[in-house]
Amino acid sequence: MSQSPVRSPGSEPSPSAPASIDGSPLLTVAEIGLLGAIWGGSFLFMRIAAPAFGAIPLVEVRLALGALILAPFLWRERSRFSRALWLRLAGIACVNSAIPFVLFAWAARHAPAGVGAITNSMAVLFTAAVAYVLYGDAISPRRAVGLAAGFAGVIVLASGRLAGASIGVPALAGTFAAFLYGIGANLIRRHTATIPASALAAATLLCGSVLLAPLAWLTWPAVPPDGRSWTSALLLGGLCTGLAFVLYYRLIRRVGALRASSVTYLVPLFGILWAWLVLGEQPTGIMALSAALILGGVALSQTPPRKQP
Repeated sequence: MSQSPVRSPGSEPSPSAPASIDGSPLLTVAEIGLLGAIWGGSFLFMRIAAPAFGAIPLVEVRLALGALILAPFLWRERSRFSRALWLRLAGIACVNSAIPFVLFAWAARHAPAGVGAITNSMAVLFTAAVAYVLYGDAISPRRAVGLAAGFAGVIVLASGRLAGASIGVPALAGTFAAFLYGIGANLIRRHTATIPASALAAATLLCGSVLLAPLAWLTWPAVPPDGRSWTSALLLGGLCTGLAFVLYYRLIRRVGALRASSVTYLVPLFGILWAWLVLGEQPTGIMALSAALILGGVALSQTPPRKQP
C-alpha cells in the first residue's frame, strides 16, 4: 500500500449509501481482491529490485512512474494548487511517501517480503493513534484493544528469527514507515481536505520524486540493474503505485471509503503468498501469529460500536 488514502468532503458516497447499478457485490469483491493482490505484489517487487537498485534509486523510479500515471488527475485540478499548498505538500510528501517507501525498500533487502507486508497494515492503527495524540480524537475501548493487539503483533514479529537471522530491524523499519503513514494521513486530512484525493496523491508523489531525485542520482548503482530488476521496478511504480490508486479511488467513489478499506486485510496475505510462490520464501509461525494480531487489531479498530437500544 503506497499511501494512506484520504478524500475530500462530498467526493464519495457514505459507507451506508447503496452501490450504483454497476457496483454489484460480486464486482466489488473482485476489485477489492484485485487491489489486494496488486498492493501485496509491491513487497515482492521491492524484494526483487531493491538489491540491484538500492533503496533510494528504486523509490525514485516508483515515485516518478506513479506521479506520471496520476498526472491527469493533478492537471485536472491544477487551479486548486497554490504556491503555499505546494510547499505544504512537499513536507507531507516526505512523511507520507518518500521516507516510508525508502524504509520499506530497505527492509525488503534484509527480510522476506512478508515482513514488510505485515507491518504495512499497522498504518490503520497508527492513523487512529496519531489523531488521538495530535488532535484529541476519541479512542473507544474497542479501538484501544485493537491498538494493543497491533503493537503486540509488531513485538512478536520483531523478536522472531527467519533462517537463523534476526528480522527485528527490518520489522521496526516497516513499523516506523507505517507510523509515518499515520502522521501523513492526519496531515492530509486536516490541512488539504478540499482537494480531491486522486490529485493529492499525484501531487505528493510528484513532490517526493523531485525531493528524492538528487539522492537517487548520487546513489544510483554503478552496476546497471538487470532486466528482472528493471521489470520489478517498473511494475512497482506503474502498477502498484499508479494504476492501483486509480482503481482504489474508483472503488471509493462507488462503494465508500469504509468498504474499500477492507483491502487492508488482503495486502499481507497476498504479500506472503506472492513471495512464497515466486521466491520460495516460506511463511513461518511467527509471521502468521504477528499477522493475526495486527489484522485482528485493525478489524477491532474499524468495527463501529453497537448502538444502544
